[in-house]
Amino acid sequence: SAGSSMDSAGEKLATAAARGRVEEVRELLEAGAPPDAPNRFGRRPIQVMMMGSTQVARLLLLHGADPNCADPVTLARPVHDAAREGFLDTLVELHQAGARLDVRDAWGRLPVDLAEEQGHRDVAQYLRNASGAV
Repeated sequence: SAGSSMDSAGEKLATAAARGRVEEVRELLEAGAPPDAPNRFGRRPIQVMMMGSTQVARLLLLHGADPNCADPVTLARPVHDAAREGFLDTLVELHQAGARLDVRDAWGRLPVDLAEEQGHRDVAQYLRNASGAV
């Protein structure tokens, strides 16, 4: 059925994104895979993507992935994950695509809190400057 083929496209895209496979992500998106299709855990490619893969982030965002989607349980958004893991380039991509930086997770933490907790000074500095400019 059409439904199951869409499911598998979402699953494939999520898996490729999670593994940081840039070419596979590009091919799937160009073949019409929906950029925000949830995988079987209800998480979108931009939420499960390899946060260190800025190119994957850029491709998903170019194809219309929502940079502000929140995890249903933790309320974490992609900016929280990128900040926690210390990936400034990915964070910048998300921010330039419209990701908000003043968002809190289920524990009330901002992306800057997570960056500071993990000692990612460059990321924390960017987040402070970016949110201070608003």
